[in-house]
Amino acid sequence: MFLDNRLAEWLFGLAYRRPFFDSLAVFLAEPLLYFLVLGALAFILLESDIRRRWFIFAEACLVGTLSRGIITEAFSFFYERPRPYAVYGWEPLVSETSNSFPSGHAALLFGLAAILFIYSRRWGIWFFILALVNGAARIFAGVHWPTDILGGIAVGILSAWLIHLWLKRYFPGQQIAEPPR
Repeated sequence: MFLDNRLAEWLFGLAYRRPFFDSLAVFLAEPLLYFLVLGALAFILLESDIRRRWFIFAEACLVGTLSRGIITEAFSFFYERPRPYAVYGWEPLVSETSNSFPSGHAALLFGLAAILFIYSRRWGIWFFILALVNGAARIFAGVHWPTDILGGIAVGILSAWLIHLWLKRYFPGQQIAEPPR
């Protein structure tokens, strides 16, 4: 926890120094999520095979529901962890009110990144990078601890893996994933 506190203090210590970087961090911490979800939808819509398109869409929706809607909410319900700004009395760059662990943003974005990686390594790698940027920005903004982001990463990737294995098992005749493009 010592390293967790130190890293959060150091990153948030960079906030409120330069308005441009604060604005960039706010964008990367909040609206970037919506652009990435739209990007995932664009990837799905670019799929030429209609059955495969619907299958990827269903897989992404199931991963989002499991990672963000069920697992992170269950953790937040049973495990109360205050956000860094509440612990230190900081004024965060973005507002959040729920518990801190795990990061729902990280869980959703890393779950989507893992699914996209299954179908396209190029898209998946870009999503992983941008999801990591979002996580760092949320620490910078004072609303997450580094371990919240790591927990969200684990929840998202594990959710994607479980959903993908489940679909492979119950839809064995479906061509779920081709070699990555």
